[in-house]
Amino acid sequence: METSNGEAGASARREYERRRDVREQRIRAKHPRLRGLILALSDDPQSTKAWERGALGEELMAKRLADLPETFRVLHDRRIRGTKANIDHIAIGPSGVWVIDAKRYKEKRPELRVEGGIFRPRVESLRIDGRDGTKLVDGVKRQVQRVRDVLADDTIPIAGVLCFLEADWPLLGGSFAVDDVHVLWPRLLIERMTEATVAAFDVDAAHGCLAEAFPVA
Repeated sequence: METSNGEAGASARREYERRRDVREQRIRAKHPRLRGLILALSDDPQSTKAWERGALGEELMAKRLADLPETFRVLHDRRIRGTKANIDHIAIGPSGVWVIDAKRYKEKRPELRVEGGIFRPRVESLRIDGRDGTKLVDGVKRQVQRVRDVLADDTIPIAGVLCFLEADWPLLGGSFAVDDVHVLWPRLLIERMTEATVAAFDVDAAHGCLAEAFPVA
């Protein structure tokens, strides 16, 4: 989804296409006579498909964010200078700044795991179909800190979000937070963004500052 504020999923899709093309060229060079058959009967490796899934997830998330009121400004696929990382989406509006990492984990269930308690320190963690999702939470926290450093204004609320698309959410409840990172789905995210307490800051100025600090990926 292309806008003046970036194209959602563009860098992930470019990486997917690069990996796909490299594989095709390798097969064509190694098996010139059977290249067509091999390509027709074989799939891309999971590591390559992951980039395509990531691009699609960001594109779907951008379509949901397009439903935000006109009081919001949204940046898509922004590069973090000096690193290979990027921020999927940054939404700036009356309720603050929302740093959003979109994940398309189809039919997988994000869950909050709590360990410890009375006699041991309480430890919360993210699990996705039982697998540890700590690195996802840590990634969003790093992105939030980058945004906070750029704005350098403690009066602006900044929220980190892991937004799971097409996940296996329960019928009741389901959303939670881990280390101040919200874990939820697109519809609920939009509701929270638009219903949260209004903060007194210049949305357009913050948008311009972040657009300059985090260029299009």
